[in-house]
Amino acid sequence: MFPRIGRRRLLEYAAAALSLAAVPGAALAQTAVQRPPRQAATDEFSVTTPVSIEVNARPLPSFDTRDRSRTRFGELEYRSGLVLTSRFRGFGGLSGLRLDAKGERFIAISDKAGWFTGRIVYKGREMVGLDDVEASPILGPDGKPITSRRWFDTEALALDGPLVYVGLERVNQVLRFDFTTSFTHAHGEPIALPPAARRLPYNKGIEALVVVPRGNQPLAGTLIAISERGLDAQGNILGFLIGGKSPGQFAVRRTDDFDVSDAVVLPSGGLLVLERKFSWIGGVGIRIRRIALSSIAPGALIDGPAIFNADLGHEIDNMEGIDAHVTPEGDTVLTLVSDDNFSIIQRNLLLQFTLVE
Repeated sequence: MFPRIGRRRLLEYAAAALSLAAVPGAALAQTAVQRPPRQAATDEFSVTTPVSIEVNARPLPSFDTRDRSRTRFGELEYRSGLVLTSRFRGFGGLSGLRLDAKGERFIAISDKAGWFTGRIVYKGREMVGLDDVEASPILGPDGKPITSRRWFDTEALALDGPLVYVGLERVNQVLRFDFTTSFTHAHGEPIALPPAARRLPYNKGIEALVVVPRGNQPLAGTLIAISERGLDAQGNILGFLIGGKSPGQFAVRRTDDFDVSDAVVLPSGGLLVLERKFSWIGGVGIRIRRIALSSIAPGALIDGPAIFNADLGHEIDNMEGIDAHVTPEGDTVLTLVSDDNFSIIQRNLLLQFTLVE
């Protein structure tokens, strides 16, 4: 009889298998762009038509599985969390999340090229569920779902007023949508990217997008794009400044084998970068680094301190999205979402923390 294996150990094994499967391609991809394998236009997890769905939420009263009373983790304080499930087969793979100024209405993307919109329901300061959830296919320039072009792996999401930017990792494209009149029925148009961004390694392309708010800072109005693990000659992660006053290329110092999964500009200024890693010894881990916006410029190598670390002793999964909002009480709240890869051994998590500044 095989020994009983827990969910966390299964997650480690799954991550290990995915890591091993990716090694040969990842090594080659640093020197050559590989031809992506052909994929089916749609599968059972694709959103093919707009539909209202029901999402169930199970609360996570604590974040540390080893000490349920603990609430402080680095510069973050745990507020609440949810495990999200749905009978709708297309719900999952959540790779990007943006909230309104109140932290209530949300828009999210699935890596199967689907939009999810809805509202977070609160009881006091704690999340208790999702409501008004709708799913829609992401549409391309021709008005057809982008999966018809075999475009998927939609991994990055940024908002600039009514303009929405979505990064497609495996084909190294960024689509811009104008939600002014047709919301998630808008047609995406590819934007011009630097040549180096179009040559990012297969499946290690653009993973984080943020638009710097308009104001007096030098990067105002700039779209910042950061790759998951497109590396420069020194082994640091490539990033790009698109549009704005000073377009160009920069790098994020890569340390401790972490890869980038998302980023957010804080309401008070500054950039938070969400990262994740896997190792045989340490298993799965995530961290958040704080980086000064003033340090980002063409040719720069940027770095910053880790303000949060977590491993499989905490309620984490494949954390791929981060956003921030400020409560009426003045608290800066970070919201994190995970991508379950449509796997029965992974979870769609929605976590919230107060940033202790």
